[in-house]
Parts: sequence; structure tokens; C-alpha cells
Amino acid sequence: MPSVTPVAMRAGARRVVRLTAPIGSTPTPNVCLASSRHTHITARSLSSTRNLSALPGSDRINSPRRIGQKSLGSIGSQHLSLQRRDYTATTNPNPPLGKKNASNDVPSRIGLIGARGYTGQALIDLLNEHPLMDLRHVSSRELAGQELAGYTKRKIIYENLSPEDVAQLDKDGKVDCWVMALPNGVCKPYVEALDQVQTQKGGAKGSVIVDLSADYRFESSWAYGLPELTKRSEIYQSTRISNPGCFATGAQLGIAPILDHLGGEPIVFGVSGYSGAGTKPSPKNDVELLTNNLMPYSLTGHIHENEISHHLGTPVAFIPHVASWFRGIHLTINIPLNKRMNSRDIRQIYQDRYAGEKLVKVVGEAPLVKSIYKRHGCEIGGFAVDSTGKRVVVCSSIDNLNKGASTQCLQNMNLALGYAEFEGIPTM
Repeated sequence: MPSVTPVAMRAGARRVVRLTAPIGSTPTPNVCLASSRHTHITARSLSSTRNLSALPGSDRINSPRRIGQKSLGSIGSQHLSLQRRDYTATTNPNPPLGKKNASNDVPSRIGLIGARGYTGQALIDLLNEHPLMDLRHVSSRELAGQELAGYTKRKIIYENLSPEDVAQLDKDGKVDCWVMALPNGVCKPYVEALDQVQTQKGGAKGSVIVDLSADYRFESSWAYGLPELTKRSEIYQSTRISNPGCFATGAQLGIAPILDHLGGEPIVFGVSGYSGAGTKPSPKNDVELLTNNLMPYSLTGHIHENEISHHLGTPVAFIPHVASWFRGIHLTINIPLNKRMNSRDIRQIYQDRYAGEKLVKVVGEAPLVKSIYKRHGCEIGGFAVDSTGKRVVVCSSIDNLNKGASTQCLQNMNLALGYAEFEGIPTM
């Protein structure tokens, strides 16, 4: 993963400068499916601890997140201890990084590209409540020149930032983290411009980028930002993070703990509220068309089908639908098993795997969309086993605008910037 040493220098400098520039002051004007299961599983912390490695210790000693703060090395021994135990006797092999692991207490300056959409607005609301996130630049071509509503830390005017503008701001050290909330296939020029700035700096990796589109979810040079399943140390050290898709998040969380017991290809039947179709008018967000209706689409080969399969390391079939409610996703997941199991044991596997997680809640009954509406985590339940004992149906519900997008983005930002993982996030 890219080095974070330059971030250390930048954050160290900010400790002096920010005393004269607190949050709220006037801003400076703007100048595929995997072919085999083992191919990708080794890079992820999923249902077992076989491939778990300790979190970084001494190699992070010069990070800004270290200055006067605790080291992540203190939890390395905990991970190693878990690694030596059989999974059935352990709890979570990839525990969250809480306040005791935070290594930065300096506010970070945030640039948001693509703020007009539902996800961008949801993220703005979260940043407004975060004690250490300082939103400085918000870009929207349609809203340029208007004042950003709902953000109370400072007055912000929407800009229409080009890739060249973003590169200049980054070169001048004005932004610590960029969030790309753009449609698929649009953010590449911005990323390339920021990469070019870092190349000019001698290859130093400075500002963090979190991309909410699907553009970099299959890039091995980017961290895949699903903290409950991706090694948190990988996200912590990265400056390039690809935020998972909403359906993909709920499906992976619903399948990952049972991977070692798969007896065939899981099938995911997913239904989303129409906010998942974005703000650009289409049949999938036409309220009149959706009233008293359920609309299937992309019945094979959906981008999330490839994403789920790629990152779980096993083929998964995904069948998406859109419904008439605004936000929230429900996934009904049919999972063949390779041996006879009962509902209680399966539920225990899920409880063990997600022990300590603040944004994943394992419940007994099948969760409802209403139960996670505007909440920031994922509920998993059901665990209905058929009469053969070799098929289980698991249900997963998630708010597509929160844990499916903006909340997960903030979770990744917290990790990459050295804050407590759930800082500023209302937990389950």
C-alpha cells in the first residue's frame, strides 16, 4: 500500500497552523467474477483467521497519527492471539479500531466533489456533526455559486472544480482528504490529476482519496473500504480507498461469515428504495411508475454481482430490484451448505464473526427495511434452515445512503486519517 509518511509531515505542520485556523473561520477562497475462491480470499479477513496478520507497529512510528498518540502496535498481540485459536472458539478476527487506537487529534480539511446527489448530501450532514472533519470545498456544476445549506461550521459556496483546480488545491496543501461522490466513470480525471501532483512531489503520497463510485473497486492498488471484512490495517495505511456499493456491502456482510461452509453458489434477491437510482431521472426512480410496483433490472451481470463475487472470492448470483420507498435495502440470501447445520449454530457463527462491531447487528428474526431506515449500520437475521439442514436463508437490511454509502465513507475517512473508526457516526 502507498506510504503515509508525507501525511505525517503534513499533519505535524497542521498542529501548529490550525491553532490560528479553527473550524468555523472564513475559508480561503478557491484559487468480474472471480474464477476460484482462493484467488482473492487471502487479502480479506472474512470467516476465518487463517490469513490474519498483525496490525502494523514499528513501521508506523513516523506517522502523524503517532505524534503524542497511541500506537496500533498495542493491538497486534491481540490479533496474533486470535490467529493461534480455532475460529469456532474465537470472536471477531478483525476487531474495530476504537478511540484507544486513534492517533490523530488534528482537524482534517475535506474536499467533496459531486455534492448534489443524495449520497453527497448525506455525507455533508455527517461531516457537520463530526468534531474533526472540516469541510472546505464542495463542488457541483449545477449548484456552483449557491450557498451550501445545512452546514453550520462555516459558510461554504458551491464551486465547479475542474481536475486542474483540484490538483492546484492539493499542490498548495489546502486539502487533506478528497471525497469523490461522482457517477461511475467520471472521477478518473480527478484521480489522475491528484496522482500527478504526488508524482511531482517525488512520488510522495499525501492527501487521501475516497471514491464512492465503482471505478476503483477492482483495483488491487486501492484499499477496498469495507472495514468489517477488509483488514482495517490496510485501510488505515492507505491513501486510496474505494467505497463499496450499497447492495455489495449488505450482501457481503450477509455471506462472509458462512464462507467456510458453502455448498454451492449463494443467490441474493435484493430490493432497494429508488434513491439508489440517483437523482438523474430514469424509470428506476420514477415514483409514479414505481407506485404499487416492483421493478427488476440487470437480472444478470450487474456490477454489484461482479463486486460481491470478486471480493468474497466465490461466485455469487445477484438479482436486483427497485421499489417505491425512498431509501433502504433488503437482501434475501439463499445459501447452500456443505454439511448439515442448524439455525442456532449458524447464528452463533455470525455473532462471533461480528462481535464488537458497532455498525453490524445480528438479530434473530429477518430484519425489515423500516428497522434500518436512516440508521447507520446493517442488520442481519433470519437464519432459516430447511428440512435437509443443508440450506440456510439469511436476510440483510441496510440503508443505502448511510452504511451503503456516506456512513461507510466516513468510517473509511476516520481510519485513513487516524481518528477513532466510529468518530462522528451514530452506532447501532
